[in-house]
Amino acid sequence: MTIMKGATGLLMLGWMATPLSVAQSQAVVAPHSSFEVATIRQTAPGCEDEAFWSPPGVGKFNAKCVSLVFLIQTAYGVDNNQISGKPNWLESEHYDVAAKPEVGIALTREQLKPMLQDLLQQRFHLQIHRETKMVRGYALVVAKSELKLKPTKGDQWPGFRVNVGPGKLEGINWSMPYLAAMLTHPAGLPVVDKTGIAGSYDIKLDFAPDLGTDSSLPSLFSAFQDTLGLKLQAQQIPVNMLVIDHVERVPTEN
Repeated sequence: MTIMKGATGLLMLGWMATPLSVAQSQAVVAPHSSFEVATIRQTAPGCEDEAFWSPPGVGKFNAKCVSLVFLIQTAYGVDNNQISGKPNWLESEHYDVAAKPEVGIALTREQLKPMLQDLLQQRFHLQIHRETKMVRGYALVVAKSELKLKPTKGDQWPGFRVNVGPGKLEGINWSMPYLAAMLTHPAGLPVVDKTGIAGSYDIKLDFAPDLGTDSSLPSLFSAFQDTLGLKLQAQQIPVNMLVIDHVERVPTEN
């Protein structure tokens, strides 16, 4: 069981953002799109320090004291700032979830998404649509210096070991779009991948946690170029938004 705390849990778990098409309505439901068994219960206030959720690939999805916005982030592969139309209770109400797919389904990230989408639609009557808007952000590009990426060796779960926090960015088996998604919080703005680089890489980066504090470490931008040979380039970028049209606070009965 993976234990993570805090509002940035989606990024720390490494749920990869998936492109969202403009004006597309409800998600297309894939095969094995429903859990075989699932229970949802509202939790009492003040349980946030005990929040946890299971990692991908373990054949089940268990979560304790998670917000509905977290479940939406996980189901649709978006960051919190990509969700609009949120009711004011969406982040304050918390739930326990225990769900199992059919036997033999490992429940990877991509297998989990349609099942969790279906669960939210059935139990919270969630209705959404998607839009794309241009916002201020960064493009992840190749710097003029030598590329210094370290390819991942062996078959390892992407994001299984993730350390994203003040002054640190570390993980294994990350694609460039995955790395761009991980950079949203450290960079302070949305990031999109424009490197054109395929494959998966192990990332380890240490940098000054705050531009306003004294540190012997380089800034995020300098460390990125010196350590990885990549660059964050400020520009207007397209951000895929998920717009909530309707959602209910109390789930239907188990």
